[in-house]
Amino acid sequence: MRQGWGKDEDMIDSRLVLRASVAGLVLQLILAVCGHAFPWVAAHLLVFGRMMLSATAGYLYGLLLRRGYAAGALGGAIAGGLCVVPALAISVLLGDSAAAMVAIGTGISILTGGVGGAFGQMGAILKKLGF
Repeated sequence: MRQGWGKDEDMIDSRLVLRASVAGLVLQLILAVCGHAFPWVAAHLLVFGRMMLSATAGYLYGLLLRRGYAAGALGGAIAGGLCVVPALAISVLLGDSAAAMVAIGTGISILTGGVGGAFGQMGAILKKLGF
């Protein structure tokens, strides 16, 4: 059964994008502050942590949306990209990251958020099946 998006059903749910982005943003800001306060975190965990938190925001979106892999990946990519930009800007202002990292980190976070959104859809299917 093919699923379509008509007039009443949008491909992206802006309310869920906002929820997932805010959840990711709070965690991203905590990571940025920890990266500034603890040099070891900045050296070893900052980039991977940002990717993981963006993927988690995307996962939350896909899990809550339950409208297919494409919709989950698209909204997850938006949520993952939105949640990382303010944290990257703060890291640049604090001197922990180079200015080029805003563009590079946003691109990476869009990608990982999309992957997280697709996995969120898979999690929604598994949850529906009782796993």
